[in-house]
Amino acid sequence: MRVVIVTESFPPDVNGVAHCALQTARHLAARGHDPLVIAPAVAGPDADAPCPVVRVPSLPLPGYPQVRVALPSRRLAAALTAHRADVVHLASPFVLGVRGMGVAAKLGLPAVAVYQTDLAGYARTYMGAGENTAWRRIRTVHTAADRTLAPSSAAVRDLEEHGVPRVRLWPRGVDTARFRPELGDESLRRELAPDGETIVGYVGRLAPEKCVELLSGVCALPGVKVVVVGDGPSGPALQNALPGAVFLGRRTGDDLARIFASLDVFAHTGPYETFCQTVQEAMACGLPVVAPAAGGPLDLVDHARTGLLVPPHDADAVRDAVATLVADPARRAAYGRAARATVEGRTWAAVGDQLLDHYTEVLRERTAVAA
Repeated sequence: MRVVIVTESFPPDVNGVAHCALQTARHLAARGHDPLVIAPAVAGPDADAPCPVVRVPSLPLPGYPQVRVALPSRRLAAALTAHRADVVHLASPFVLGVRGMGVAAKLGLPAVAVYQTDLAGYARTYMGAGENTAWRRIRTVHTAADRTLAPSSAAVRDLEEHGVPRVRLWPRGVDTARFRPELGDESLRRELAPDGETIVGYVGRLAPEKCVELLSGVCALPGVKVVVVGDGPSGPALQNALPGAVFLGRRTGDDLARIFASLDVFAHTGPYETFCQTVQEAMACGLPVVAPAAGGPLDLVDHARTGLLVPPHDADAVRDAVATLVADPARRAAYGRAARATVEGRTWAAVGDQLLDHYTEVLRERTAVAA
């Protein structure tokens, strides 16, 4: 099968869209298919990829240079046409993906759109309004697709309630060989928490929609050290908002896995997650998770078995949930074991094969309509 993956982000970018697009390309290549990736140009050198990558001109997003927005270019249509695609895979279509949808329609190619970014939540966070406008754009883009794949039950409900048709659930995988409890590093723990504190970690972008400042109360808990991994526009403000926290910057790969496994508790604060890959990676490392009872974490965290769900935007609830786990090492250990067991079957190979089934069904439906 020849598949063109049109994605708004691809490594060396570090985010959920880029990671999922990379894993999709890897799985297609591993199963003997022929993927091509089309993505915005990046400022630095390209990362290794399992297939050809065509870059289209782009500019950094004002105020958030880690995000690049594709510019109009004939390169997309030329690359998509030359690849003679059977299916067009649109990863979180917003700018480049919308253009990819238009080219696919002109060529009569089936398109599978992967919903991954809560644009409506971002509109609320960054503009204080515009949620309805964001949903109109989402509905227009995804209605044009043959099938929309949503990563969580909450995302499926949101899309269906806003009139998006042909929505199916397609979750995300996790690398359980890379992310595992055995990587816990005592020397790293002593470096991060020299007085033997319980280490509570956050991993992710440092941006307004992630609400990382909700960890301020956790920083004040006695015997607790907060560790923040990631970068983004909120970084400087968070260093003031989280006194005593250790900021490690962006980490990836095996280094990130070692940090995860050296934590005691993972705390995620963002209420607008359509999935939340870092929660799943923390669970693979055997960590109990504190997360908001909203969006993707509702599917991932089994309350009072693998972690604790708290009301969104509630700093006191985050603090109290973390304090409960800090005070009870036996509960932490039990939740961590259950978390690891929960994700052990959620490999990228398993969810990649589910994606291939979606492609096959879409192609079959197109054939049936043509007949």
